[in-house]
Amino acid sequence: MLSYEEALKKIDETVEQLPAVDNAITHILGHVLAESVTATFDLPRFDNSAMDGYGVRGEDLVTITDDKPRELALVGVIEAGSQKAELKIEPGKAVKIFTGARVPPSVDTVVMKEYCDDLDSAVRVKEKTEAGSNIRRAGEEFKKGDLVLPSGILVTPPVVGLIASFGHARFKVYEQPRITIIGTGDELVTPGSELSASQIYDSNSYALAAAVQALGLPRPIRFNIKDQEDQIEAALKEALRQTDLIITTGGVSVGDRDLVKDVLEKRLGVETVFWRAKVKPGKPIYFGTTKHDGRQKLVFGLPGNPVSALTTFNLFVKPALAKMQGLKEDGDCKPERLKARIGKSIKKKPGRLDFVRGILSCDDDGVLTAIPTTGQDSHMLSGLARANCLIEFDEAAAKADENDLVTAQKLIWSEY
Repeated sequence: MLSYEEALKKIDETVEQLPAVDNAITHILGHVLAESVTATFDLPRFDNSAMDGYGVRGEDLVTITDDKPRELALVGVIEAGSQKAELKIEPGKAVKIFTGARVPPSVDTVVMKEYCDDLDSAVRVKEKTEAGSNIRRAGEEFKKGDLVLPSGILVTPPVVGLIASFGHARFKVYEQPRITIIGTGDELVTPGSELSASQIYDSNSYALAAAVQALGLPRPIRFNIKDQEDQIEAALKEALRQTDLIITTGGVSVGDRDLVKDVLEKRLGVETVFWRAKVKPGKPIYFGTTKHDGRQKLVFGLPGNPVSALTTFNLFVKPALAKMQGLKEDGDCKPERLKARIGKSIKKKPGRLDFVRGILSCDDDGVLTAIPTTGQDSHMLSGLARANCLIEFDEAAAKADENDLVTAQKLIWSEY
């Protein structure tokens, strides 16, 4: 049985990156950059005004005091996109200018309109402005040839904006994985249906589909099947054909009706990378891989208890998804871990790394505290629903006393 760190290492060593594709920039949000962004020209491209006001020569402002404004003759108006930027501004003159408009070479300062009175043919400047103010200089953000963004980062709205700023209508990104989620169990019923005395509503497949979509990935294929080998085989065979990653819930432990692992190995030829990890919740976690038409397929068999399913998704499936998409922001694709004081004492049996659902908070002095939520059993979703962290309770430890220093993983469903 692998430790948590060993299981993560196996995932990192096994998972292959998906191919890169050339997409329209209107369709790259949520993808990962497959190439770096390089400045194809200076940005800004030209000196431009940072605000609405008046372009002047700084030397004309030196005599201004609170009771001695300066009047300058207006020689024109320059709007954003205007071709009048070659206007020559002589001493004692000014040009009305708008935000983003190109600044003429003879203008070295823009005075805010709030500091001026417009006199139609002239402008009265009432407050001194430091020479050089309110002008965005060409190339002050990037020079031509500069690295703007490296490959391997997640495309967010500002990233789209930067790519568009350099004129790219299309850009290379990594494919997003196609995902199938299969719930197993004779007892599962779709929400909205009538329940018999021994049935329960399926929550796992809906929660896991939501977890996938929270990461900005396409809506997965989602359905439930009975605990029957032929049905399990047919469903998995089709999922392996259609999608890149399959998530099953239930059927991977050691019970007589836990059939998923056997079907994967014996009927479908899926190679088991690991089965079971020394973690709680989620000990029966399964991870396997195969090839279909030359393309790698990954299978994660998650436990059937709701907290176990979502926790193992967060701990193991998220890093695999990050690696598949070429995400390199976090280097080793591990969640952010913080040191915190535990808010109350907890106990456990040694031998497994426990992930205790908790609420992480920071006091006025910057001290982080992690308080375990109520409802820590693996079938109780309420504790996980309130949690914003997973408190790591060391494998060898039997207890953690109040105020002991612990490690807490931030639990943000929309982040890898």
